[in-house]
Amino acid sequence: MLYSVIADTYEKIEGTTKRLEIIDYLVDLFKKTDIDLIDKVVYLTQGKLYPDYMGVEIGVAEKLAIRAIGLATGKDLEKIRIIYKKIGDIGSAAEEVLKSRIQATLFEEQLTVETVYKTLEKIAKTSGPGSLDIKLKHISSLFNNATPKEAKYIVRTITGKLRLGVADYTVLDALAVAFTGDKSNRPVLERSYNLSSDLGAIAETVASEGLESVKRFKITVNKPIRPMLAERLETAQEIVEKLEGRCAAEYKLDGERIQAHKDVSSVTLFSRRLENITGHYPDVRDLVRKNLKADKAIAEAECVAVNLDTGKLLPFQDLMHRRRKYGIKKAMETYPVSLFFFDILYVDGEDLTQKPYSERRKRLEQLITQDDRVKVVPGIYSDDPKEIENFLEEAIVNGCEGLMVKDTKGIYRAGAREFSWIKLKREYRSELGDSFDLVIVGAFHGRGRRAGRYGAFLLTAYDKDVDIFRSVSKIGTGFTDESLEKFPKILAPYKIDHMHARVDSKLEADIWFVPQIIIEVIASEITISPIHTCCMNAIRKGSGLALRFPKFTGRLRDDKAPEDATTVNEILEIYKGQLKRVASRT
Repeated sequence: MLYSVIADTYEKIEGTTKRLEIIDYLVDLFKKTDIDLIDKVVYLTQGKLYPDYMGVEIGVAEKLAIRAIGLATGKDLEKIRIIYKKIGDIGSAAEEVLKSRIQATLFEEQLTVETVYKTLEKIAKTSGPGSLDIKLKHISSLFNNATPKEAKYIVRTITGKLRLGVADYTVLDALAVAFTGDKSNRPVLERSYNLSSDLGAIAETVASEGLESVKRFKITVNKPIRPMLAERLETAQEIVEKLEGRCAAEYKLDGERIQAHKDVSSVTLFSRRLENITGHYPDVRDLVRKNLKADKAIAEAECVAVNLDTGKLLPFQDLMHRRRKYGIKKAMETYPVSLFFFDILYVDGEDLTQKPYSERRKRLEQLITQDDRVKVVPGIYSDDPKEIENFLEEAIVNGCEGLMVKDTKGIYRAGAREFSWIKLKREYRSELGDSFDLVIVGAFHGRGRRAGRYGAFLLTAYDKDVDIFRSVSKIGTGFTDESLEKFPKILAPYKIDHMHARVDSKLEADIWFVPQIIIEVIASEITISPIHTCCMNAIRKGSGLALRFPKFTGRLRDDKAPEDATTVNEILEIYKGQLKRVASRT
């Protein structure tokens, strides 16, 4: 299969502003793909070679990519850098440079998907002395036979900047249409994906064996399960009503969510984004091995920075010092952690995800040996809003964000966000009781003191039902001069020349981005808005909902995928809660 087929598809995806057209282009690509290549084509479309949990990154720096372009074309490196600086995209710069070469030379042979994939594998697996020269040789060998368009997408892939913005759910839609003929079969694919976290394996199975084989996917140790997510409500009273009585309330800690997989003496740790983070937390690995009493198990815990002298829990920002490639031992000593287990999903061959929460909690308490560093997260059972509010205050005093309140009868729905788990946080810093994690999709040029920089950003909430990011706010407050200097660099890899196909906005930004970067925001209230598309027509025809007086908290949520952002349904529920409080005061 020629790589040009993939490149042509990517170009079409980049050129459209309609999500349905993206699905159509992917369906056409998947139908053209040989079955033995479908997993590789899916991974490449995600901008990777393997599932995230395998921890394999191509990892080529832009400087090395520029050297490879120069080696393949004979162009002066400084001229290539000038072109790159002018265009602002390393892929488009490669395309521009190769155009001048193509006018004078012919290709030796056409690139195939197999050749590109195998070469990228070699690049990703090359390390040690002389590895840069070896990688340079492999990259330039691809450029020697690449068309300008192919070079654009190859260099974006190797530098981690493919930036198509194609969501997993969009790929699942396309796979359902391509190989079952019916988009309504996507939930079957999604369920298996949530259990395996391997989109390529799903594609290969449905393409070669059909839908029934996909249904046979099961939980497997060392393959992370996509995490269950929570909705939110503003008061304990609302939560008790929603869960219809007795519920379980647990501390919601300000740490990093970890999914721990134990296989006899081996332990692997995954982040909420399903990345293998075992190397960052060798001490946590040892704690799991020692304190989780099972041969094979999958459990979830919150990893929290802690002062070992006082036992005081420390903020999330302290924990982030542990996310480093080097100096791990020193970081372990400077920023020790405690582990708070809150769920058990699998034990010695038994899938517990279909068991009710109360049963999972009981099993968890039996399996965890608690000590100063490892605990089961504190919790209570109650149907009394006042008792839950008091427990919330206790959690805050003990350094927590708030509570996670759970349906005692609820099963673990991998990858789902629903009201079986509900966040409850104390009202702070604003009239609204919680912060929002929103996705930047656009920016506006600054004026006055912010001239020459971004002055404000367009923020969106996620609509999972249709896989769209809907505008909910324009924000310009809460940013320091230092953060305003950083954001252009952070957002540069995701800059595009039109509103992305998965974005719904009436506002026209000066600069558009692929939905990727999430920031934490607080606001005074949620209001009806004729210009924002979040919850359009849900309250009033022709109007959506928007944040009033939004403010950046200073926190980037790079631990979350865009699809983990605050949802339109959450915002609608919070707005309805506002109305109830207003009504109760009048």
